Amino acid sequence: MPKKRIALFISGKGTNAMNLINYFNKSEKVIIAAVLSTKENETVESLCKENRILFEYKGNKTIEADELVHFCKENNVDWIVLAGFLKKIPEELVHTFRNKIINIHPSLLPDFGGKGMYGMRVHEAVIEAEANKSGITIHYVNEEFDKGELIAQFETQITEDDTPTTLASKIHKLEMAFFPKVVEEIVLSN
Repeated sequence: MPKKRIALFISGKGTNAMNLINYFNKSEKVIIAAVLSTKENETVESLCKENRILFEYKGNKTIEADELVHFCKENNVDWIVLAGFLKKIPEELVHTFRNKIINIHPSLLPDFGGKGMYGMRVHEAVIEAEANKSGITIHYVNEEFDKGELIAQFETQITEDDTPTTLASKIHKLEMAFFPKVVEEIVLSN
């Protein structure tokens, strides 16, 4: 049985991408085939080279839907995993990879999601709202920001001492612990 091939789309530091690359490095069933980044990222690019993974830098310009479809088809991609990708996924790509695009969001959706809600903005909003818990949501991608079907959620409690920075650290730990396992489970069961 051929390995399931994943493309990672990233826009930030790439910690989730590096975690996924390292997690699947020795897998006999799943391979990270390509990484597409909207930011220059020497750390992720270097890790990709070490692991013979295509790294493509697209810049922060508008990426056309046909470019993304071509990128995925050219690399025989079965799944797309958004690991901190800040661009809206074009409808054409959503249709081409229906229920084959997975995203991670740093809150318990549907709360604190939607356009412009990413990274520290989410943690600031959660703390400002005086929520007693937050977490991560792993979900399928559809035509709307953060509205796809939920796959899994993992929670952390918020204490009165928490700040956006300490909350970000708690969320990061959840991402590192659970994101690769959930991706593996979904990819291998479909």
